[in-house]
Amino acid sequence: MRICIVGTGYVGLVTAACFAEMGSQVFCVDIDEEVVRELNQGGVHIYEPGLEDLVRKNLEAGRLGFTTDLQAGQEGALFIFICVGTPSSENGECDMSSVYQVAGEIGRSICEEKIVVNKSTVPVGTVDKVRSIIRQELGQRDLDLDFDVVSNPEFLKEGDAVNDFLKPDRVIVGTDSQHSAELLESLYAPFARSRDKLLVMSPRSAEISKYSANCMLATKISFINEIANICEKVEADVEDVRRGIGSDPRIGYRFIYPGAGYGGSCFPKDVRALIRTSEDSGYSPGLLTSVDSVNEHQKRLLAEKIEAYFLDKGGVKDKLLAVWGLAFKANTDDIREASALVIMDYLTRRGMRIRAYDPRAGERVRQIFADNDLVSVVDSEYDALDGADALAVVTEWHQFRNPDFPLIKEKMRNPAVFDGRNLYSPTYVRKMGFIYSGIGR
Repeated sequence: MRICIVGTGYVGLVTAACFAEMGSQVFCVDIDEEVVRELNQGGVHIYEPGLEDLVRKNLEAGRLGFTTDLQAGQEGALFIFICVGTPSSENGECDMSSVYQVAGEIGRSICEEKIVVNKSTVPVGTVDKVRSIIRQELGQRDLDLDFDVVSNPEFLKEGDAVNDFLKPDRVIVGTDSQHSAELLESLYAPFARSRDKLLVMSPRSAEISKYSANCMLATKISFINEIANICEKVEADVEDVRRGIGSDPRIGYRFIYPGAGYGGSCFPKDVRALIRTSEDSGYSPGLLTSVDSVNEHQKRLLAEKIEAYFLDKGGVKDKLLAVWGLAFKANTDDIREASALVIMDYLTRRGMRIRAYDPRAGERVRQIFADNDLVSVVDSEYDALDGADALAVVTEWHQFRNPDFPLIKEKMRNPAVFDGRNLYSPTYVRKMGFIYSGIGR
């Protein structure tokens, strides 16, 4: 099958590469000429394990191409996937301008039957809006073409997105058309050889399923962080509590790891968007509002712990903090809504110096803090430690899990460790001569 993918971000590029891997002819469209040029040369502008090899392999095989021209990209394609960003505005609404712009361009360019597949994370009712825009543009051209718009939300984890697409738990298709459902079933058949994974439902149910999934996971994270904060007050250990409740199969262990809060391009945006959708519909979503509120507090918690520690030591001003981990999670270079950025902003506003390291996200953070003389980003985790008054571990990269503690102590001026992901045993680290502070320990 011939497919057109509009957008080459995490979702669009992973979708394109994986469809091409299964034999489809895929053209990706993006408005960024530099990104398109890099992709056509086999380079990838984002980090996602396994993605660059997959892109290069299918580019060389002739199954994958990139262009800035939607007219050329969609020519002969039955499916057009919309995979553009929908960032959150200050009031929690999704910025739908890119989705609507693409819908308009589709209406101005198609000349044959198309199935327009919305894979961007969007508010309920977007399928209807996109259909209306395309129909309006076709009317301006005096064309009456058969087309459909369906919802096909993505459920990809950054850091494991390629595997998630190739081996999905489920594929949700939101459409009222049996014809469109059958075509999507054929398209996704190579990814569901062992069992039927296609779930067909109404477009609005599909749209809210995406939000509901991310809000459920965010709720589990905020819940365990709330429990962790209670544990600190009553002198309990949240790691023991986590094992105690996680052993219940109704709860399970996944997504109940306490830490410095969730970030990324999905959870924060989707929680706020569903809050806004609820409020616009006349319902006050108390639970979701609390999930968001708890998380915003949790992202500041490590910084507040550091500030409190230095309160009787002259304050944080002019002290040096080493930061390990800048991406919002391991195995990605994505720093959107990352806890590390909140911590760094909070502390530098109070005069603290930051020397940070991340295996993948360092350059992105350099650009963000380019005008902040208090922040430097180095190329090794141990380089960040020289003369540091404290170490904050913010992202759970594997290389941080079993570090050289004697070397850490040797390099630091003051051996204080603030473990924002509970990677270390408090007993062991303290035995090594460190002052240790975790989350709920």
